[in-house]
Amino acid sequence: MQKALDRLGEWAVENAMKINPSKIRTFRFTRARVKDPLNYSLMSTLIPEANSCKYLGIILSSDLIWADQVKYEAKMVWKALHFAMRILKKCNSYTRSLAYMSVLLPIPEHGSACWDPYREGQIYALERVQKKAAKFAYYANSPNWGIFGVA
Repeated sequence: MQKALDRLGEWAVENAMKINPSKIRTFRFTRARVKDPLNYSLMSTLIPEANSCKYLGIILSSDLIWADQVKYEAKMVWKALHFAMRILKKCNSYTRSLAYMSVLLPIPEHGSACWDPYREGQIYALERVQKKAAKFAYYANSPNWGIFGVA
């Protein structure tokens, strides 16, 4: 791996390409308790090691535990839901359901094939926000829709 990084550095110099080594992290997937440090360098700069990274909108952790990803997805859905509730509070049910299907529902579905939660707490966090969004979309014509309990 170090040889490939050295060749990359040489190629960058030859082609007048600027590479910012401070934006690069090393990353490994392992559940080992004792980890040997990764001592890779690029252009004589030591590359730091990271425990998690975001790639294509999915947070990968070195031990492949998806708690950070579930928290991130739930937070994004809550933010989008509260925005939709402010903007669409006077709209009819069809408009709210359309917003739910096109804006809110795709957020937790993004990449769910690889980070599908299996722990009860993670499942509950996602189901809770989905239930609240569905109630807003489909039952908001009721005068007391906001007081529905989220089970």
